[in-house]
Amino acid sequence: MKKIFSALLLFSSLLLVANNPKPVKIKWISFEEAITLNKTNPKPILIDVYTDWCGWCKKMDQATYGHDKIAAYINKNYYAVKFNAEQRETLTYKGETFNYINNGRNGVHELAYVLLKGKLAYPATVFLDKENNYVEAVPGYLKPTQMEKIITFMAQETYKNSDWETFEKQFKTQL
Repeated sequence: MKKIFSALLLFSSLLLVANNPKPVKIKWISFEEAITLNKTNPKPILIDVYTDWCGWCKKMDQATYGHDKIAAYINKNYYAVKFNAEQRETLTYKGETFNYINNGRNGVHELAYVLLKGKLAYPATVFLDKENNYVEAVPGYLKPTQMEKIITFMAQETYKNSDWETFEKQFKTQL
């Protein structure tokens, strides 16, 4: 009886593993890596601008960036960059050098300030095109359904030929 029970337990465990494949995770890379990769294999760049102390940033990591279909779409269509708005490393972008600016308790990285057009709200999602040019910054927490529309709009470069309202009316979710 013990052997039968053990075999059933093992079999049900194997079924659980087979029916619950490993979750898809976003392949986050550094800003510098994304710029370098874009030279040989152009793709748009998605930048998640966050801070370590931001609760909504953590929630978005888990609920939105942790969503299998969102992660798979981002991995396929973008170079994904996690960018701490308070990081201290110097970066060069389009021939300009960007540094950390100490401003009391929480400083800010100049690149975050530029990408967010001075509106320092976290999280924020910034999009660069295949030529590393700024396209748009979307401030705030985005649910998976919101993110799906935005990443599709940007990856397909729909913004070049259509306005957001028209796109949104015609959009069919895949989630």
